[in-house]
Amino acid sequence: MTGFLHLCRAFLLAVALLVASPVIAQSGKTELLLYCGITMVRPMTEIAQAFEKRENVKITLAQGGSEDLYQSAKKSSVGDWYLPGEPSYYDRHKLEGLFGDYVTVGYNQMALMVQKGNPKGIQSDPREMLRKDLIAIIGNAESGSVGQESKSILDSLGIYPLVVRQSAFLAPDSRSLANAMKKGEADITMNWRAVGFFPDNAARLDVIDLDPRLAKPQALLLIQLRSTKNTDLAKRFMSFVAGAEGQAIYRKHGFLDNQTIINK
Repeated sequence: MTGFLHLCRAFLLAVALLVASPVIAQSGKTELLLYCGITMVRPMTEIAQAFEKRENVKITLAQGGSEDLYQSAKKSSVGDWYLPGEPSYYDRHKLEGLFGDYVTVGYNQMALMVQKGNPKGIQSDPREMLRKDLIAIIGNAESGSVGQESKSILDSLGIYPLVVRQSAFLAPDSRSLANAMKKGEADITMNWRAVGFFPDNAARLDVIDLDPRLAKPQALLLIQLRSTKNTDLAKRFMSFVAGAEGQAIYRKHGFLDNQTIINK
């Protein structure tokens, strides 16, 4: 299992590097590159399109697991911003010299995700993932933020190794978890709650919120990369995402906005 997961991760990293390779825009527009965690792709795509019209630029999103994206940005030395799914990636890598300024653009929060109508009567407790009558899946902590945050929560309950052992498989990111659930491959998972409110997921899946003392909202940091060749544009985009128009889009996609009061 471990060898297979490392192979999958290497493949995803190679794809992300390919996407991140510098390309000259045929239109002559300035091209910008955002390394974007899977969960935030929908709001950031909409925001990028609005900014493109305003500034007459082209923004490409390289999407994937947060750790894999960081490694892509580091290896390629190309790109303008990095948006991981939780702030631990900033703390982990900030001394490596790739990061510049950042802004908070919203908050992620973990929840349980179950089949529509909750036919198995699953309660608001991560320990439900250990029920013998349920098929559970979980994110891979080595590749993306959803797995990292799941591990953190389950570790706080002392059950992470048990859940991993019982899980049918580990998925690289939030999209893979949601797709597997929609295919009926599992009864329960932990995922970022906003994913459950995307229209194509909400029709098939239900979100069960967890106690916020356990599943603390995690800040989404849009980080300027030192590899950017367009510092002023990069800063204007960050202000746009953190401003009123960008935040309205984040709320529309089920995220907590950057004005949310977080209890420490």
